[in-house]
Amino acid sequence: MRDQDERHMRRAIELARAQHGRTGENPSVGCVIVGPDGRRISEGATADGGRPHAEEMALGPLEGIGANGAVAYVTLEPCRERTNGEAACSRRLVESGVSRVVVAVMDQHPKGAGGKAAIEQSGVSVEAGVCEAEAAALYEDFFASLS
Repeated sequence: MRDQDERHMRRAIELARAQHGRTGENPSVGCVIVGPDGRRISEGATADGGRPHAEEMALGPLEGIGANGAVAYVTLEPCRERTNGEAACSRRLVESGVSRVVVAVMDQHPKGAGGKAAIEQSGVSVEAGVCEAEAAALYEDFFASLS
């Protein structure tokens, strides 16, 4: 499973890199949704200007269908809370029906951090640190701006 996790996370990292520098104050994040059969069913990256977030972009095409039993690969910990009052990405993932979330880098933003715990409290398993070294460079400037 580790090989599959790394392969899908590397695709999420590619998506995030393609948007790097185009997302305003928000970090560029990539998200890949993989169905129970192991095939990608959707993907997305943070949009120009920073909204919508990557998870929203990836879940959008699945609206009405859901992502029951799927695995979400996200380059940065899904947000626990949104600054604009919309539903947090951690909540959106849980409500979509994913069975597992795989994260590369844990978020240091005060409203982002805690998304992993929120997902786990809902009964969805989360694995963090997959391809962390590869994704970390994407977030160095963002984390530095939080100081």
